[in-house]
Amino acid sequence: MAGHANWKWLGIGLAAVVIVGGAGAWWLAHRAPPARYVTAPVTRGDVVTTITASGTVNPVVTVQVGTFVSGVIITLSCDYNTRVTKGQLCAKIDPAPYQAIVDQEQGALAAAKSQLAKDQANLVYAKIAHERDDLLWTENSISHDAVDAALNTYNQAVAQIRLDAGQIADTTAMLKAGEINLNYTNIISPVNGTVVSRNVTAGQTVAASFQTPTLFLIATDLTKMQVDTNVSESDIAGAVQGAPASFTVDAFPKLNFHGVATQVRQAPISVQNVITYDVVITVANPDLLLKPGMTATAKIDAARELNVLRVPSQALRFTPSGAAKAAGGRGVWVERAGKLVRVPVTVGLDDDSFAQIKSGDLSVGDQVVTSQGAAGKSAKSQTAPTASLRL
Repeated sequence: MAGHANWKWLGIGLAAVVIVGGAGAWWLAHRAPPARYVTAPVTRGDVVTTITASGTVNPVVTVQVGTFVSGVIITLSCDYNTRVTKGQLCAKIDPAPYQAIVDQEQGALAAAKSQLAKDQANLVYAKIAHERDDLLWTENSISHDAVDAALNTYNQAVAQIRLDAGQIADTTAMLKAGEINLNYTNIISPVNGTVVSRNVTAGQTVAASFQTPTLFLIATDLTKMQVDTNVSESDIAGAVQGAPASFTVDAFPKLNFHGVATQVRQAPISVQNVITYDVVITVANPDLLLKPGMTATAKIDAARELNVLRVPSQALRFTPSGAAKAAGGRGVWVERAGKLVRVPVTVGLDDDSFAQIKSGDLSVGDQVVTSQGAAGKSAKSQTAPTASLRL
C-alpha cells in the first residue's frame, strides 16, 4: 500500500510539473515583445535651409552681332565655336551698292569744290569792278545806277561763296554717311569671345529695316557662366545676394556645381499668373563642362548655422507608445541607463534633416530616439523594456 501511495504522489508531481511547464511555455510564447527604438547620435555640424529652384545656364555676357545695312552675305568667316577677337571680320555684305553711293558723293563733292573755285574767281572780279565804279563815281564819270549795280554784283558773289561752302559741307556729310554704310558691310566682332550661334549663311539676303537681324551670338567668356533661376514669390524672401548655392545639370547628374547668388532681380516674371523672380547664380566653368542652355536644378542657401549642436529632425517628432505628449515646449527622448528620458530642448534652425539645439541637457554622442520599430527586425535598433519607461 505504501508503494502504491508513493507512485500516486509521484504521478501527481509529474502532472503538476507538466502543467506549470506548459503554462510557462504558453506565457513565453504569448508575452508582448520588448519595444525596440531606433536611435541616432547627437552630433555637431552645419544646419542649412535651402531654396530649390530650376533655371537655365547662360554665359555671363552674350553679345548680339547684327547688321545696320541690308544686302547679300558674300563671305562668311565665323562659324559655331569660332574663337574671335575684337575687330575680327566675321561676315561681309555685298558692298557694291554702297560703294556706288560713295563714288557718287565723291563726284558731287568734287563738283562742289570746283564751283567754289569758280565763284571765288568771280568774287575777285566783282570786287575789282565795284571798287573801280566807286572811283569813277567820285569823279562824276559814272551814273549812280551803275555804281549800285556793281555793288549788287559784288554782294551776290560773296553770298555765292557762302552758298558753295554750305553745299560742300552738305556733300561732305553725305559722303561720310555713305562711307559709314560702306564700312557697315563688314560684320566684325565687337568683343573677344566665342561664337555660340550663327544665324546666316553665305548667299543669304539680310534686311535691316525696323528690327536689326541678329547674325551671330558671341559669348565673351565661357569659363564664367551664370544660372538664371526662377524662385517663387513665397521663397524669394530667403534669397539674398552673396548666398552660397549649388546646382546639378542633366548631363552630369552626380556632379554638384558650386556658385554664389550674385543678383536678386526685382523684376517679376509672370507665367499664367504665377510670379517668380530671377536669382542669378555665378559659377566658374574652367573645364567648359557647362554649356549655354543647360537646365539646372539649384539649391540656394537661405539660412546657415555652422558647427552647432544638432539632432535629427525626426527625433523632435517622436513620442513613445503609451507616453502622453508633454504640454508646451519641445523635447527629445534619450536612452540613458536602459531607460528612455524626455529632455526638453530649445530648437533653432531646422532644415528638415537636422535641427539646431540651442539649449538642453544634451551633449555630443547622446543617443536620441527617432522612431519605434518592430521587435527583432532591426539589428541597429536599441532595446528598452516598456516597463522601464520613466516619463
